[in-house]
Amino acid sequence: MRFLGIDYGSKRVGLAVSDPSGKFALPHSVIENSVNLDEAVRKICMANEVETVVLGESKDFSGEDNSIMEEIRNFAEQLKSNGLSVVLEPEHFSSLAASRFQGNIEKLDSSAAAIILQSYLDRKNG
Repeated sequence: MRFLGIDYGSKRVGLAVSDPSGKFALPHSVIENSVNLDEAVRKICMANEVETVVLGESKDFSGEDNSIMEEIRNFAEQLKSNGLSVVLEPEHFSSLAASRFQGNIEKLDSSAAAIILQSYLDRKNG
């Protein structure tokens, strides 16, 4: 079973895909956030035989939803309405962690998505 990890941003969206066994997360791509985002994600899910989408849940330091969380919840509902299984995974400092490992590279958002997805997979496979 494969999983798709998403680091949702208002401009760019990072994507990561698990290996077929669902144990390891690998950066996939970075796509622009547009009105066709849900369609692009569905196509990637179909092409990679993804069964579950793991979407980064964005909170502030006090544990409250931050300014982008409403967009994330709306996007999750779009994906669910199109038949995808979606789970939210806390994304505490995923972009910061990715930049520490790799520096500020063009595909940083896909690395952040891999960190989000790997966190979920580690808990799931615990």
